[in-house]
Amino acid sequence: MDQALIERLAGLRGIGEAYHNYRGELKAFSLQTKAGILDAMGCPCDDEGEMAEAIAQAETARWRKFLPAVATARGSRVGIDINITAREFGASIVWRIIFENGSRLDGVTSTAECAEIWRGEIAGSWITRRRLELAVDLPPGYHEFEARISGGALERCLLIVSPAKCFEPTAIIDGRKLWGIAVQLYSLRSRGNWGMGDFHDLQTLIRWAAAHGAGFIGVNPLHALAPADPERASPYSASSRHFLNVMYIAVASVPEYATCAAAQARMADPQIVNRLNELRTRPHVDYRGVADLKLEILALLYREFCDRHLAARSERGGKFLGFVAAQGRPLQLHARFDALDRFFRATRGCASGWMSWPQEYRDVEGSSAERFARIHAAEIEFHAYLQWLAHEQLTQAQALTRELGMPIGLYGDYAVGANPSGSETWVDQASYSLGAEIGAPPDPLALKGQGWGIPPQDPAAMLAQRLQGFVRLIRNNMRCYGALRLDHVMSLCRLWWVPAGCAATEGAYVHYPLHQLLTVLSLESARNSCLVVGEDLGVVPDEMRQAMPEFGLYHYKVLLFEKISGRFRRPDEFVRRALAQATTHDMPTLRSYWEARDIELRRRLHLYPSSEVENDIVRERDADREMLLSALREQGLNPAHPNAPLEPYTAELGHALHLYLARSATALVALQIEDLLGMTDPVNVPGTNTEYPNWQRKVTADLEDIAAREDLAAQLAEINLARGS
Repeated sequence: MDQALIERLAGLRGIGEAYHNYRGELKAFSLQTKAGILDAMGCPCDDEGEMAEAIAQAETARWRKFLPAVATARGSRVGIDINITAREFGASIVWRIIFENGSRLDGVTSTAECAEIWRGEIAGSWITRRRLELAVDLPPGYHEFEARISGGALERCLLIVSPAKCFEPTAIIDGRKLWGIAVQLYSLRSRGNWGMGDFHDLQTLIRWAAAHGAGFIGVNPLHALAPADPERASPYSASSRHFLNVMYIAVASVPEYATCAAAQARMADPQIVNRLNELRTRPHVDYRGVADLKLEILALLYREFCDRHLAARSERGGKFLGFVAAQGRPLQLHARFDALDRFFRATRGCASGWMSWPQEYRDVEGSSAERFARIHAAEIEFHAYLQWLAHEQLTQAQALTRELGMPIGLYGDYAVGANPSGSETWVDQASYSLGAEIGAPPDPLALKGQGWGIPPQDPAAMLAQRLQGFVRLIRNNMRCYGALRLDHVMSLCRLWWVPAGCAATEGAYVHYPLHQLLTVLSLESARNSCLVVGEDLGVVPDEMRQAMPEFGLYHYKVLLFEKISGRFRRPDEFVRRALAQATTHDMPTLRSYWEARDIELRRRLHLYPSSEVENDIVRERDADREMLLSALREQGLNPAHPNAPLEPYTAELGHALHLYLARSATALVALQIEDLLGMTDPVNVPGTNTEYPNWQRKVTADLEDIAAREDLAAQLAEINLARGS
């Protein structure tokens, strides 16, 4: 390997040189790691000729092109960075803006009037980068900018103009401090669901929480998973983040259910009644059992829908056709993926996902996939029908929050990536680097680092596509929510890439076009009236810390991490523009944390790199319990029990911690339903796969019983009062 060529190409493709770990130590990235990442980007490092060509292409894209692929601005005034050669200095730039609404604006500017940003020699030519300032007020939107230097070729770029900051609800602007309840939707129990929480349960939870003053309900990512392989259940490993998980459909709430004689007869079968009761009473979600039952009945409802609505061209049938038309080809391709995936699972017994299909079907635009779509049109329409039902029910849930006066309503969650063999990567293979996975370097939660099994998007490919994939993802994820949490928000700035076959500790950071991505985020936030929360836990680069308040992203604060100078941060010391929680889905519950059951669990799962590290964590936990009690006493919230660090956890302690959080200065506070119920088992244990039943554990009480509990009603009343409502 030619070290100089690798280092040069790595810099051009955004691969970093080093980073500061969570202890503050500077760690350099190895040449082998950089070479592995370049290979994943399609730049093989074993051929010097290919590397030289890749360097030339990257330099042309960065320094030789007159216009960038994407230009962005916040507010009404725009500056576009342009590259010009020595002979073009002093020439006229003839430009035109084609606005989103189709109107146009023309202008002429001299290159000599453009301020210089950088100059240097690239491939033997003198290049100067300059800032073309457009002295016009531009409205927010996605506009087209085209320009040429007199006598030169015309070039175009996407010009994105956003408001100065992301959206904030009026209630928060007016000074209100809101609170809500965070749930893993699948984990909800009720006497009416089919073995996992669904959109009807969500409406039940909304009614209960709104009646007690909650301003929002936070849910896990509801992204589409794999109906052909329902046991692949992590909500953070989506098949597609553009669409919804159809297993959340409340089947009995579908209008066709009431009129479908075949479905009614099937559900009256004693064997089905017994299956349903068994699915409801299990402590963990039986995803296979739930999927088999739901898909069987939903297939009957689809036939009822075709006969009663599509054939008759009813109003309801028209709504479905309107949804299909509005979603266009992306919906058709996702539905085609799900149909293909089920077909090959059933006929060949292969693993779910396009990487397991016959080679000729892996091309999304190939003749084999097109032929399958013609032959299996009804099956594909069935999957489109399922997406429509899911979208309809989620939209109804958000409409209910507005009807009940919740200022935010649903607070959604956007996963940082998609499954390598899912619909999203099949449809957009050019954007994803399948020879690497994203993850995180070692931190206090995962001391061996993390590999998430999710392929990264290549920033160069994203820019070549003018960020259109990112625009669609954000838009599709904001349309049903009043707030959206961006999981691992640092991915907008940099991502930890781990080359295939390497340990998570052997990764490196790849950098992304932060300000362009944040401009898209701000514009879509404003257009969808959706507040944005960035999950900024772990190693956060300075650029991200500065950009979040600049663009109006809310921080994500976890009480158990908020320690300063040997104590927990006081409520008045929390930053206002943030969402605060006591714990998260990747952490132990409050009970487990207090009783150190999570330490014992991680010991059993061999997640500590050494006994010394484990002993350090045990000592830190002992100190944290004392610090927590001290913080509560300072606020006059000292529970009667426990009043010493070694006493068992009590519901009184949990409520005191929630009140402590409720008094904080943050605009948003979320209470996890597991902590309201005093549960022990965690949702997810980072660093595990099959060793622990991640994403399966249900809550310990039915929603009907939760709503009837007077102790919880009293606790929520105190929370509401502490929030100033």
